[in-house]
Amino acid sequence: MRKLLVTAALILLGGVSGAEAQEVKVLGTFGKWIAQTYQENGQPVCFMSVKPEAVTKARGDVLFMVTHRPSEQSWDVISIVAGYQYQPDSDAALTVNGNRFNLFTNGERAWARDGATDATIVDLMIKGNNASVRGTSNRGTVTTDVFPLAGFTAAHKSISESCKKS
Repeated sequence: MRKLLVTAALILLGGVSGAEAQEVKVLGTFGKWIAQTYQENGQPVCFMSVKPEAVTKARGDVLFMVTHRPSEQSWDVISIVAGYQYQPDSDAALTVNGNRFNLFTNGERAWARDGATDATIVDLMIKGNNASVRGTSNRGTVTTDVFPLAGFTAAHKSISESCKKS
């Protein structure tokens, strides 16, 4: 199961092939969050991912991810993989402890619009109890995924130690 999640996460992160996915190092499992690292063009990338508590509709892999790319000075990048194609020109709504953020969508992915929003979301998740994402598929189906936050802080600390800011 863990190897499948690692491979799926890497493919979703950037089209990494199955052969390259074998170089992924699992830093640890924290609650249901898995912290991992791999090399991209000789540079470290660290990320953490979790599946939702339950998926009620038949669809592909659903993940909430946080990624650090030190070589690009990129930290705490939030991304959602919906397991379906989002409705074109739609936003996905991320709610963390009652705070709502509209994420832009493209294909089956959703992201915050800027780094400041990513940082705010991560800070709320460190302090928080719950996170959910509501989106609409290209078929008009509305889904809400609830992601556990138990273990988020420890997983975030793990990827932050492995991919330190310079």
